[in-house]
Amino acid sequence: MATDEPAIEFNFDNTYARSLVGFYTPWQGEKVPDPQMVRLNATLAKELGLDASALDGIVGAEIFSGSRAPEGADTLAQIYAGHQFGGFSPQLGDGRALLLGEVIDVDGNRRDIHLKGSGRTPFSRSGDGKAALGPILREYIIGEAMHALGIPTTRALAVVTTGEDIMRETWLPGAVLARVAASHIRVGTFQYFAARGELDKIKQLADYVIARHYPHLKKEENPYLSLLSTVCDTQASLIAKWMLVGFVHGVMNTDNMTISGETIDYGPCAFIDHYDPNALFSSIDGKGRYAYKNQPPMAHWNLTRFTETLLPLIDQDREQAVEKATAVLEEFPEIYGRYWLEGMRAKLGLTTKEEDDFALASDLLTAMEGQDIDYTNFFRNLADMTKNDEDPSYLKEWLPRWRKRCAKERISDAKRTATMNKVNPLYTPRNHLVEEALTAAASDRDYSKFERLMKVLEKPFTKRSSYERYTKPAPEDFGPYKTFCGT
Repeated sequence: MATDEPAIEFNFDNTYARSLVGFYTPWQGEKVPDPQMVRLNATLAKELGLDASALDGIVGAEIFSGSRAPEGADTLAQIYAGHQFGGFSPQLGDGRALLLGEVIDVDGNRRDIHLKGSGRTPFSRSGDGKAALGPILREYIIGEAMHALGIPTTRALAVVTTGEDIMRETWLPGAVLARVAASHIRVGTFQYFAARGELDKIKQLADYVIARHYPHLKKEENPYLSLLSTVCDTQASLIAKWMLVGFVHGVMNTDNMTISGETIDYGPCAFIDHYDPNALFSSIDGKGRYAYKNQPPMAHWNLTRFTETLLPLIDQDREQAVEKATAVLEEFPEIYGRYWLEGMRAKLGLTTKEEDDFALASDLLTAMEGQDIDYTNFFRNLADMTKNDEDPSYLKEWLPRWRKRCAKERISDAKRTATMNKVNPLYTPRNHLVEEALTAAASDRDYSKFERLMKVLEKPFTKRSSYERYTKPAPEDFGPYKTFCGT
């Protein structure tokens, strides 16, 4: 390193590399011809205790492209398995990704810094290990929007272009994403060792997860059963949050479900415009396995696969283990329903609980179905319908029920509106605006639309002047929307 280059310190403490030998392959990122920083998330960098000004240049671009490992890094490719669209793949792993290491942030939290698109690894199979600029920017946009919406998620730290083109449907500019997560341990990580019958490593991994993410479980009588219960709870909460904002992940494979309860891998994802329980945007999901309405049951399915890996730890008597685990799994729909109803009460401006609230919320969605009603705008504007005699025809029966329910609460209309506006966003990553930003960036290296969209999405609940177009549904000529995973 030249003496005039800024010294960049990472507060690394790499427990995964130290504690889980055999769960990864040490590896280096590929050197790229011309790494250039497109966007550094300076706010997140500061949270991680990093010098944002030093990183926002060529040195940072080299580090976050994978070309240069910072001091203290233990760069490695993690191994895992996974059910992909229902079919089991016994070995997947970081085929185009690297874990740089773990840092302790300014609040004392342990967080992974991970690269996506940094080149081939031993787990790449037939892939090139690279990523195109468009999908990388998509992950930046959607991930940061989810964070601003209060939804647990991996975070985008940086986007770097590599100075090379990669072949997908055509030649596209190459890029790498640096992302941050509580960890990158997945259901598929457990599945890899379970499929190989390596019980000692399943236990080692479970103990590591408990120590890192859920240390309070160490005191439980059966910490592994408690781990299952806790992961089920975090996932129920997460999926409910997805559903409440109209987010469709698109590829809910078991290797895309984190044990920490964060949303990961924004490939063929999108937000619904009009309410449609069958909404599906992924070009690779021909049967609608991961359609909007299927996300809660598919999360339950994934957690069942996680449960299967833990059975030998839960009880040495398999019959007893199955009985105990099944009791936990069977609670998932009820737990999810509880989180969803809690969120819907908030969206509807209800601060107390009534027995008929579930029916009120469910009947609203039924009434909205097939009406081409903008989902985000409907909930944002609902507070204005508390006293409106010109009700939409599809809500002629529902609105009087809602108003009667609201009248039971001792809260002013002004306070109800303010409360609802804190949970009903005005701005979400609308698909046509995301595509507009990605096209301009990938085709013309024009990042102005991307930057403006990011500025809008960082405060999704706050109305601001000159941002009206970011609340509008897609124009009619936008057509049916399809997304691609980018591999």
